[in-house]
Amino acid sequence: MSGFGRLTAAGVSVAGLCLALSSWPLAALEVGEEAPIFELPGLRAGTDSEVVKLSDYRGKVVYVDFWASWCAPCKASFPMLAKLDRELGARGFQVVAIGIDEKPTAAEAFVKKLNPGFPTLHDLGQKLVRRVEVPTMPTSFLLGRDGKVRFIHRGFHGDRTESELRRQIAELLAETNP
Repeated sequence: MSGFGRLTAAGVSVAGLCLALSSWPLAALEVGEEAPIFELPGLRAGTDSEVVKLSDYRGKVVYVDFWASWCAPCKASFPMLAKLDRELGARGFQVVAIGIDEKPTAAEAFVKKLNPGFPTLHDLGQKLVRRVEVPTMPTSFLLGRDGKVRFIHRGFHGDRTESELRRQIAELLAETNP
């Protein structure tokens, strides 16, 4: 086969593959959808060997936060998230933070330094973050007691994010039946 023939055959194969991939349904997690079930290892002292499941928090309002150690807004958001978790935990609110760092040591150092007080997990291999198509760091999904996504937060914008989040959490905590 000539060079042009090989190039044309390869082009057809690549075009066919692109067409096949583009016909797959997108996995982006959207408001109203059930959050994906996951089991991930913990990063904090005391949870290092534990596997944490989203189902452990069924019936609670859960803030699932995707973060990375290299992300400055992620670092800025952790004290606020820790405060919300402490203040609202007794009412049925839970923060679950999922680190996406490729190197576990980077994620572990981040958590050790910030010591957030809420479950911090590691998505080693980034399977979950790809599954929900997280567009930016941090991205968070606020789940109702029924496990469905009710609000999505992209980025962290200080007081504005905290105010909006408090309003949304209060709304979800006030709901009686999932």
